[in-house]
Amino acid sequence: MLACSVCGEENPGHARFCLNCGSSVTADASLKTETRKTVTVLFADVTGSTSLGEKLDPEALRSLLNRYFEEMRTILERHGGTVEKFIGDAVVAVFGIPVLHEDDASRAVRAAVAMRDALVRLNEDFERERGVAIQVRIGVNTGEVVAGDAAHGETFATGDAVNVAARLEAAAAPGEVLIGDTTRRLAGDIIRVEPLAPLALKGKSVPSAAWRLVAALPDVPAFTREIAAPFVGRRDELETLLEALDRASANRLCVLCTVAGPPGIGKSRLAREFVAAAAGRARVVVGRCLPYGEGITFSPLADIVTQVAGSRPEAGLSELLAENERSDVAVNRILGVLGLATVQGQAEDAFWALRKLFEALGRRRPAVAVVDDIHWAEPMLLDLLEYLVSFVTDTPLLILCLARPDLFEDRPSWATPRERTSVISLAQLSEQDATTLVDELAGAGGLPENVRAGILEAAEGNPLFVEQMFALQAADSEPPGAVPATIDALLAARIDRLPPDERAVIERASIEGRGFHRGAVAALLPTGASTRLDVLLTSLVRKEFIRLDRTRFSGDDGFRFVHMLVRDAAYESMSKQRRAELHERFAGWLERAATGQLMEYEEIIGYHLERAYRYRAELGPVDGDARALARGADFVADRGWRHVYGVALD
Repeated sequence: MLACSVCGEENPGHARFCLNCGSSVTADASLKTETRKTVTVLFADVTGSTSLGEKLDPEALRSLLNRYFEEMRTILERHGGTVEKFIGDAVVAVFGIPVLHEDDASRAVRAAVAMRDALVRLNEDFERERGVAIQVRIGVNTGEVVAGDAAHGETFATGDAVNVAARLEAAAAPGEVLIGDTTRRLAGDIIRVEPLAPLALKGKSVPSAAWRLVAALPDVPAFTREIAAPFVGRRDELETLLEALDRASANRLCVLCTVAGPPGIGKSRLAREFVAAAAGRARVVVGRCLPYGEGITFSPLADIVTQVAGSRPEAGLSELLAENERSDVAVNRILGVLGLATVQGQAEDAFWALRKLFEALGRRRPAVAVVDDIHWAEPMLLDLLEYLVSFVTDTPLLILCLARPDLFEDRPSWATPRERTSVISLAQLSEQDATTLVDELAGAGGLPENVRAGILEAAEGNPLFVEQMFALQAADSEPPGAVPATIDALLAARIDRLPPDERAVIERASIEGRGFHRGAVAALLPTGASTRLDVLLTSLVRKEFIRLDRTRFSGDDGFRFVHMLVRDAAYESMSKQRRAELHERFAGWLERAATGQLMEYEEIIGYHLERAYRYRAELGPVDGDARALARGADFVADRGWRHVYGVALD
């Protein structure tokens, strides 16, 4: 059965039009299964398989390749990739399906390096057992694809990005990993590469930029990296953190402070400044929650143990905990739960031991423990941090956590006011502070006014956006206000991780524009889906995707995307076919909503009808209904322009 997107009525699978309202239902079936995404595709192919076939019995060759494929699959899936298919001796994996991650390009290149390293170990076995070795070529490329609905098992990706990844693999030498330019820019500082001359790839009209991957570097918390940008606009928040440290020191308390805000708002920059200021009065240790991988539950604590105990953790911990009774038990429990001992421990049993560790850290001198990205933390780690605040005694300890608003959706109690805990929410920089940041980055040379204005307008007070847009201007001479691929990836990933019903709301909201109305979203949702609309809008406000705004229509509620780039990311995630349908339906809603003031909105109605026609024209031959839609758009747009200028335009 196919549900009509207009009235919600279910229709037989063969139906082209809704039996209830006459709207198209076959088109809607495809709309539900397609999205547009920027993903990273990895192609890996075994070289010299023909000669292997001459040396090995077919069964032996099959066994060897199966072992190779299983090892590669394990590595790809460990890094968050989806193995789409095996083609002969080749493996095709996609990073970003079923769910986008802002670091998909980094995950893919790390996976490629891990595959290459794993093959060295496999070849040692193959040479010992069968007297043969295999080599692979790998190509990694990032670009836009159309993807099926993962909820229905439709993970197939279609687009030029897939073809280019295959061409890069074919151009690589045995043992090489070649990556495309967008992948290089997205992976950024975590890779070392060597530039190649532009490659003439089969099927491409112009040579493509390509890079040889040399190595993937270990990641570190953002606030410990080198930062060139000046510290602007967060003096009050810095003073609040320093006062919290003073309170913890004076009263020998454990205090938990959480700095929260959307990506790029300046959490890491504030933490870096605080760590520098606190270093003279406290011992500082840092750890970072990881979004994926093995043993991630207590990964920040493993980082901290490495910092305080050195390369010989058992000896270092024993020395640190020597004054405690049952210190040997505490050391064994810590090593066990962190995976640093041969015998693994139970997480619950380690809480006491880890408390003793932090008490020991602050015994002689106040301590600061910074835990980055706790929106990725496992529940067990969050339980531990709350346990420490409640049970650490007679110890000056400040635990500083950095989090996105997502944390409060998964853990609402974290934002509840409690003794010895606080949350600092970071807002966008003021216009004056954002201008200061741009001018400081530009230095004595300054920027042309149109470039400066373009950066400020597009960044809208987000410090990371300011910095990356400035860097893009300096490096590539892009048009003023151009959006770096890193920002696109970050915002697209946030939207892709939303629950399906919230994502449906934000996509439909994006049709109207930066500002939108509740009534329009309700009209664009399938019947029945709008019953929880107020709850979904409230959740999107809490997650800082949207905020309340003025309304143009009496009896309706107005909202606004917190940033134009968030609106653009939601809009770009939809298939063109879905956009066409929703633009047409929005024009109908606006015409009804603007009754009595239609002249004022004729131009806007015409714009949405024209958008609907253009998208349909881009997807294939335009049928009679679409041509009629175009004529209607021309007519309404003409009337709209006449209303504005007093003339009809050709």
